[in-house]
Amino acid sequence: MQVFIVEDSELVRERLVHLLESVPGASVVGQASQAPAAIRDILARRPDVVVLDINLGEGSGFDVLRAVCPQDPAIDFYMLSNFAADPYRQLAKRLGARDFFDKSREFERVREIIAQRAAGKQ
Repeated sequence: MQVFIVEDSELVRERLVHLLESVPGASVVGQASQAPAAIRDILARRPDVVVLDINLGEGSGFDVLRAVCPQDPAIDFYMLSNFAADPYRQLAKRLGARDFFDKSREFERVREIIAQRAAGKQ
């Protein structure tokens, strides 16, 4: 399963790569820190899963959802953000995100979900 990471923090990106590369059957095929690059690279690579932050260096995760989901609804987006209040969660869902995780409390859940997907359980 191919995973693409969109996160503006290099430290968090590195942590996610390490976390997700430990999942059997999953490989990180790309990374971006800004919305325009993320949109371009996701549409070029067509990964199975995108782990997406809201705040990016340029643009937002919502911009990425708006641009990519209509063009390729088969890609599963999982939001991972410090901004986890209900309005953000609801907007992400409306724009096509499959799930939403709070960075400060649910970081490890991303690995669990990816592992379930890679094992064919989701």
